[in-house]
Amino acid sequence: MRRFIITGAPGAGKTAILRALELDGFSVVEEAATDIIAAAQAGGTPEPWRDPCFIDAIARLQRDREIQGSHQRDEVQFHDRCVVCTAALAIYLGYPISPILASELERIQKDAIFEKRVFFTRNLGFITPTEARRISFEETLRFEKIHEDTYRRFGFDLAFIEPGSVAERVRTIKKAIGLNADAPS
Repeated sequence: MRRFIITGAPGAGKTAILRALELDGFSVVEEAATDIIAAAQAGGTPEPWRDPCFIDAIARLQRDREIQGSHQRDEVQFHDRCVVCTAALAIYLGYPISPILASELERIQKDAIFEKRVFFTRNLGFITPTEARRISFEETLRFEKIHEDTYRRFGFDLAFIEPGSVAERVRTIKKAIGLNADAPS
């Protein structure tokens, strides 16, 4: 199975792209941070990212979802972020790389879990805040740079997905992996 990561700064349109790919019949593995945030907020913790354990919770859920997704028999699978994104988030938040996070980073590299080409969605020029996304556009740009640098440091090649319609962005991804850009999977 070829596993591709779709990543980028918060609010860059990853989720819309992934929903379109899923509707086209591709297997999609959901991102973890938003679910960790939602669960913590539902439990009464309004800003879970202030707790260093937040990073490990994301890394664990990402690992579990990646392993669960590996049992699917699809030829191509798209992942909404991965543990490299979690490393970028740790750096952004000022947290050290924990042993759990380091172990996951080592595992994905040693086992070559993901394709080296990562689809990096560029910011849309604005950000829409949500309960889980409390970040200014200026901070989004800073996080985007940290994200890029982190992926490169771990040896990934970034294929930039520039702003455009969801359909245009999906066509760009399909074409880049050698699929008919207009046909469903």
